[in-house]
Amino acid sequence: VQLQASGGGLVQAGGSLRLSCAASGRTFSSYFMGWFRQAPGKEREFVAGISWSGGSTYYSDFVKGRFSVSRDNAKNTVSLQMNSLKPEDTAVYYCAARDRYDSYHREDRYPYWGQGTLVTVSS
Repeated sequence: VQLQASGGGLVQAGGSLRLSCAASGRTFSSYFMGWFRQAPGKEREFVAGISWSGGSTYYSDFVKGRFSVSRDNAKNTVSLQMNSLKPEDTAVYYCAARDRYDSYHREDRYPYWGQGTLVTVSS
């Protein structure tokens, strides 16, 4: 599967952005999808994940209540709605895909990655 992330940009603290990830290749609905981010000088970290049907979602504590992940299997897309953004949310955001969901927070379990989209939150 090939992944293409988009929607990043510059936003003020407290604002919102919606990231999208478009998939092509194998059947999109057969993949568990994850969002990760990497801030300057830091390791890449798990942000959110969504199950094949979209019925189950998973979030890191630092985005719970602010971010929401969703998917549209008919359009082969997964989205990350980010609200109440903080300067510490500044990072390159990546979408990723895998066949299973165990240890979904581990980036080394995802074989497929998009190119990343930069989100910058100004204070």
